[in-house]
Amino acid sequence: MKKNIRIGTRGSRLALWQAHHVAACLELAGLSTEIVIITTTGDVVLDRSLDKIGSKGVFTEELEVGLRTGHVDIAVHSAKDVQSSIPADLELLAFMEREQVNDVVVSFQPNLDLHQPGLVLGTSSTRRKAMLKRFLPNATTAEARGNLQTRLRKLEEGQYDALVLAYAGVHRMEYDALIRHMLPETQFVPATGQGSVAIECARSLEPELKQELQRILDHGPTHICLAAERAFLRTMEGGCSIPSFALATLTSAGTVQLHGGLISLDGEQLLEEIQSAATTEADALGVRVAEQILARGGQEILASIRQARA
Repeated sequence: MKKNIRIGTRGSRLALWQAHHVAACLELAGLSTEIVIITTTGDVVLDRSLDKIGSKGVFTEELEVGLRTGHVDIAVHSAKDVQSSIPADLELLAFMEREQVNDVVVSFQPNLDLHQPGLVLGTSSTRRKAMLKRFLPNATTAEARGNLQTRLRKLEEGQYDALVLAYAGVHRMEYDALIRHMLPETQFVPATGQGSVAIECARSLEPELKQELQRILDHGPTHICLAAERAFLRTMEGGCSIPSFALATLTSAGTVQLHGGLISLDGEQLLEEIQSAATTEADALGVRVAEQILARGGQEILASIRQARA
């Protein structure tokens, strides 16, 4: 079995943290690794919002080319950046143990008041923008593209009062001291996959190697939860750029619970469902919750979003 595993990754500090984390797990199990940095469209095009450049695969497409050509053996992604449908010749091999899922508010102002008039919050997420309009109507949102360090520089320059980010990235980059508010995940429900690292490979990768990589890297409980969330996102057929949300958790009763929904761009319409199923039915649960959201008015919300972007 091949011993040197070439790991494809984006070049940001956070992406490299994830890649080195994967490498450390593999090396602990006796495999040697090599990290290969690949630049993606999302790293290059920073002057437009994600929904304007077509966010399907914007952070993954070039990495997937590397998998097909054999330039890399596996690609490491933030699970929330992975498009809802994976090309037929590729597969998601593993989901690593999930970090805390919450969105957080980061600021250099120690006593930041979320309810102060005229508050400017930086975010590049369509979901966060819509939720902030609904739950913090006093605030104004401003586009905040770029890696975490670039966004923090813009924050320090005064372009925003605060940034709204995923806790996982802030924590992994050791900026916890700048967290002023932890937003409740029951209200600011996170994006599909938020907090987990996804491992992608070509289906043609040697079966024995795939099995070994999955054994080392995959976290079973996280995989079950993300199966439900990704089935939800796939059924919504909107990709990462629509303001949908999904958070699956395992219950004490041994079932998987999914909180999924959709919010209009202006924050006025919020549709959500919470349902549970056996862990073996995680995919079916995601499909069912999405279908109910679509039937309750989600189709109309999606149509209005497409019209607004046309």
